[in-house]
Amino acid sequence: MDESMSILLVVLGAGGVLAPVAFILFHLIRQFLFIPVTIVCLAGGILFGALFGTLLSLIGLLLNSVCFYFLIGKMPKTYEKLAKLKRKWFGEYRNLTVAQTAVLRLIPLIHFHLLNFCLMEKDRRFSPYMKNNLLSNLPLAFFYSAFGSIISLFTPLVMAVIFLSLMVLVYLLREKVTVIKWQKFFSLKEG
Repeated sequence: MDESMSILLVVLGAGGVLAPVAFILFHLIRQFLFIPVTIVCLAGGILFGALFGTLLSLIGLLLNSVCFYFLIGKMPKTYEKLAKLKRKWFGEYRNLTVAQTAVLRLIPLIHFHLLNFCLMEKDRRFSPYMKNNLLSNLPLAFFYSAFGSIISLFTPLVMAVIFLSLMVLVYLLREKVTVIKWQKFFSLKEG
């Protein structure tokens, strides 16, 4: 994934006028590269600033949602998997509101297309689906693009301090218990 992000930043940085188009297209192919939406939105903020990064990310996310809307009906196995996942996470008869979907989109680990599926289940018509997608994608695009533009203002020293602080925090929050199964413990003692 780091290699894909490096390639994205180099291509978009050198792309000039075509960089926004390449960035929007990258939003369409990012799911095939297993790159989370949040990372692409952060990159948009770094490359284009908060305003244009938000706008370009929003366009890319909406085009992604349009593709999902028209393709999910042609993929019954994927449709069933998403329906099963929705039932497991949110309940059999529960429909998420647009506000709930918007908040869930801010959590990086929530599946983007699962939330698209929930919006589609709420109202299957295209126009309300796209309106709801616009409303739920706007906070996602704005928050992560704005955060990305702030990150780009940090000096290398500040970024290094933040990185080292996070590494120390990861070390301090590690699990401090080691569990050894009885069979493994006694086999190590005898040998």
